[in-house]
Amino acid sequence: MNEKAKESRCEPNIELDFSTFVVSLGTSALVNLGMAPDPETGASSVNLPMAKQNIDILEILHRKTKGNLAEDEKKILDTLLFDLRMAFVRKCQASHKG
Repeated sequence: MNEKAKESRCEPNIELDFSTFVVSLGTSALVNLGMAPDPETGASSVNLPMAKQNIDILEILHRKTKGNLAEDEKKILDTLLFDLRMAFVRKCQASHKG
């Protein structure tokens, strides 16, 4: 593999900003909730402790950035947190029933 090809594999192709970071954490939570396939394996599995950790990190960001976010960033974070919390509760309830 030539140097140029190696460099392009190591450099991210997306712009990194707050919203991208938040969505990345949300995606990790979805993978851990079994609601999205693992990007490396393609398999879906549930890992509730890791999903909870991802949600907790988003909650910390929500608390620490209160009043400092652009309206679109706030909306993304609020919506993502709500959706992930609801999905987490549903998964927990389902795991206790089954």
